[in-house]
Amino acid sequence: MGEVAKEILAVITTDKRKVTGAVPIFIADSEEEKEKTALFLAKTLDAMVHDLENGCYFIVRH
Repeated sequence: MGEVAKEILAVITTDKRKVTGAVPIFIADSEEEKEKTALFLAKTLDAMVHDLENGCYFIVRH
């Protein structure tokens, strides 16, 4: 069984000015939508949600 590389799969934020990059970016209209989107993506992608504590979550596969 091979080792899974760590990779950022997505970023979720309520402030589009805070993010840029080569991964999918999801802009939420509220904190509640941001949290729901992050949890749904993490479950779907078999990954973890990390909070940057700046209004952005990112999804990482470990």
